[in-house]
Amino acid sequence: MASSLESLLSSYGRPALVNSVLPALLDAISEIGTLLRESQNVTLAGTNNVFGDGQLNVDVSTENAMRKALAKCPSVLTASSEEDPIERPASDSQTKDAATTSEQYTVAFDPLDGSSIIAPNWTVGTIIGIWDGASALHQNPTEKQIASVLGVHGPRTTAVVALRIPGTKPILFELGINNGSQDYEIVRSDVKLAAPPFKTRYFAPANLRAAGEYEPYMRLITYFIEEKYTLRYIGGLVPDLVHALVKGHGVYVSPVTDKHKAKLRRLYELLPIALIMECAGGKAIDSATGEDILSRPLGDCNETGGLICGTAEDVDIVKKMLLS
Repeated sequence: MASSLESLLSSYGRPALVNSVLPALLDAISEIGTLLRESQNVTLAGTNNVFGDGQLNVDVSTENAMRKALAKCPSVLTASSEEDPIERPASDSQTKDAATTSEQYTVAFDPLDGSSIIAPNWTVGTIIGIWDGASALHQNPTEKQIASVLGVHGPRTTAVVALRIPGTKPILFELGINNGSQDYEIVRSDVKLAAPPFKTRYFAPANLRAAGEYEPYMRLITYFIEEKYTLRYIGGLVPDLVHALVKGHGVYVSPVTDKHKAKLRRLYELLPIALIMECAGGKAIDSATGEDILSRPLGDCNETGGLICGTAEDVDIVKKMLLS
């Protein structure tokens, strides 16, 4: 771990997390950035994930990079991914070793979020959640999901890291990562959404087609336009959220309707994102129910939900207009 990063996290009292797990995951994000830059031809790999969806060659290579990194961490008992949503031992040898350590974790990850926008060379991401114990299932997310990471693969490779360990002050910071090396630079040591009044207000409306048949969503889009919000929507979940964290303002809306069911997976996308947003001073709620995403334990790895997240004031506005 780079000395500056180690100094930033030294007070958290989790040596395995700080010196083993996080560095391994950051190395994996660096390797994924390199893999994407070297994958000039994005093609079907000839394999399907557990849902029967065809996998791209980059889906397979990035999944392997994450698995390889986690297998090196003795304190990681289990891991699961959106491509393989079953909590499995991180490695055969690690399970035995980790049982004797005071720190035990499970890691849930989406190795390549936004693979559908890779072909036009747009920014994509990696989403990671780190949980205390051997399983994320049936645990209180507010207490047991102690860290999350958003890796951003664009012109630069960066990572936004949140830690909320019980008994310590939550922290959210941004790192610059040099591809192909274990070299990290702290870009921002304290990432926060801004407080009102806002110079510019941003909105990112996912699944805009739903506005044509779901009148509350159409009203919401009209409200954003009339109130002179600025549209910033890439179509990749990670870059759209990180844009808000960089600018200090933004609200992301992924509605759920009768015709447009919830698709975002709670374990691999919603829960890590919610931790990031709360550590930034924002909110993250389910667009179908209005409940805080971190308020409900996870029943199984395949649960899905909708998403409204970002600046707290705007999340409240969206909730009222969509769900009142």
